[in-house]
Amino acid sequence: MKFADNKSLWRWAIILGGLAITMLILWNTYIFFNKLKETERKNVEEFVTAQKDIINSGIDEDQNLGDLPLEVLGNTTNVPIILVNNVGEIETRNIPDHIANDSLRVQELIKEFASENEPIEFSLDGEVFTTTYHGNSSLITKLKYYPLALVLILFLFGAVIYFFYRSTKSSEQNKLWAGMAKESAHQIGTPLSSLVGWTVILRDSDVDPTYVNEMEKDIKRLQTITDRFSKIGSTPDLIKTDIVAQTLESTDYISSRSSKMVEFNIDVPDQPIEVHLNPQLYAWVIENLIKNGIDAMKGKGQIDVFLKADVHNVYLRISDTGKGIPKKLWKEIFRPGFTTKKRGWGLGLSLAKRIIEDYHSGKIRVLESKKDQGTTFELMIKKA
Repeated sequence: MKFADNKSLWRWAIILGGLAITMLILWNTYIFFNKLKETERKNVEEFVTAQKDIINSGIDEDQNLGDLPLEVLGNTTNVPIILVNNVGEIETRNIPDHIANDSLRVQELIKEFASENEPIEFSLDGEVFTTTYHGNSSLITKLKYYPLALVLILFLFGAVIYFFYRSTKSSEQNKLWAGMAKESAHQIGTPLSSLVGWTVILRDSDVDPTYVNEMEKDIKRLQTITDRFSKIGSTPDLIKTDIVAQTLESTDYISSRSSKMVEFNIDVPDQPIEVHLNPQLYAWVIENLIKNGIDAMKGKGQIDVFLKADVHNVYLRISDTGKGIPKKLWKEIFRPGFTTKKRGWGLGLSLAKRIIEDYHSGKIRVLESKKDQGTTFELMIKKA
């Protein structure tokens, strides 16, 4: 318990530490962004000051408005700049030619720059002589998306850790269930051997043979269950088997031990159909599906078992007339631990899925289900 608590504390410490580091990086990025933006504005202000000094020094009015300030300032800034003088003339700097030559696009840039940064006005004799609009440099533009990229990377990293943790936990649970199943098989084996011995003694005694026969059937059944449990967690052997005969054997066993209020309708082909199968595990799947159907019908209703085949595959459908399954749960019911019963471990359908899909390379799904009308499960297994 103490180990589990420490493990949980370490997990939370790592999560909180990661969040703290993320916030620190984002905060420093924000500060750096503001300082860089401030530096660029100072560069633009120097540009405007140079303009002012040159104009105040008595430059000939015919001189191009932007040429001399650009020469004074040189190439010290990569900030995109648009200058608009008092008569509406426009000069641009650090703006591509194809945009600078498009008057409509320049007007759009003026509005965009004004929203990004406050325009700088240069007044002469009490009147605004030029207005300088400046945008963000390519560095600042890229830097704006850095926090978003960082958060996205951290989110993806967190998602990878989460799914890794989840898969690890699922793997541990699978090992636990497999261990429990094998141990159960081992524990059942001892009294089962004793029961076999007692049936031999009873046969030699003056006991009605039909009683002994029924006992032997149930002992055989327990041996089958023990065999199934012992196979969990290991890859079972698949042998070429007649799936028609195996389906009839499995359904006959459970129908003979079900309530008389449950009607069984079995529809299978007359000729054998061979598939690579583990008979014990296949029978377990059929019994699980039929028992779930009987539970859904509350012990009263109809179970239909229908088997058909095409050129490549064999299809088994098991239907009941129970309460049905909501469509949103059609996939959820195969998840280990999921159950709608008050008493249940939620392992039956998850084991059925594992047996059919992992061991037999087939498919199992809810084919159809309607409220208060019933559910149909479909299994698909390839022909041998």
